[in-house]
Amino acid sequence: MLPPVLTRLRCPVCGEPLAESTAGTTRVLRCPRGHSFDTARQGYVNLLAGRAPHSGDSAEMVAARADFLAAGHYDTVAAALAAAATPIASGQPYPLVVEPGAGTGHYLAAVLAALPDAAGLALDVSKPALRRAARAHPRAAAALADTWQRLPLADRSVAVLLNVFAPRNGPEFHRVLDPAGALLVVTPAADHLTELVDALGLLRVDPTKADRVAGSLGGHFVEEAAGEHRARLALTRAEVTTLVGMGPSAWHADPERLAARIAALPEPVPVTLAVRLATHRPR
Repeated sequence: MLPPVLTRLRCPVCGEPLAESTAGTTRVLRCPRGHSFDTARQGYVNLLAGRAPHSGDSAEMVAARADFLAAGHYDTVAAALAAAATPIASGQPYPLVVEPGAGTGHYLAAVLAALPDAAGLALDVSKPALRRAARAHPRAAAALADTWQRLPLADRSVAVLLNVFAPRNGPEFHRVLDPAGALLVVTPAADHLTELVDALGLLRVDPTKADRVAGSLGGHFVEEAAGEHRARLALTRAEVTTLVGMGPSAWHADPERLAARIAALPEPVPVTLAVRLATHRPR
């Protein structure tokens, strides 16, 4: 485990610091009270207290998402996050960047590439995603953790929190974030994927999305700055299928009807990428 990450980790059971040791061929994180957590051979550590409410994305979903992101379709989002994080983390010694709901760690890796002195931690409930996140960047670690539980991190230990199309736990984000740090939240803009929304009957972006984000943060943060970032994509039908599966419409659309509509699209499929990136400071 990377020292800049390990020193900020806390036992998810009792909140005590963790230290690394070896039990046979397995690396273990253990607290002074004897709670221990194994590191999987794929590189991530299980810091879940109890059972996860769900298992997250499957191996097939993770593989498709990884291929989609590796193709560069969302590089606009990654570049915007890196640019926003740089002035925040650069002013802190040995800054830690954490992404709850990190998936494959794609965005975390982009931010770390722009911050040579920073370390990163990807948190997710999907084991297939964490296997990739553990290898996403040489200065990134990965841990199995539920965003809705107490995060396995010390108070005020994080310089930058990344929240990219993911759940937001306002009280916990506020607890672990350094007072000089920031929470970077990426949400869809009004016309995000508008061509697919119309052609496939997908869910539309809630016009009160910004207010809902603020509400989900529970008054613990104040929005300091915000801006939109846009790009035009040209996708294959297979990429459209993956993209739809990455969003909330995947849980609401009829699979057979959706597949038929995607099959009827002309290739390449023109799609608008439009997101809002907001910088939130802790109150």
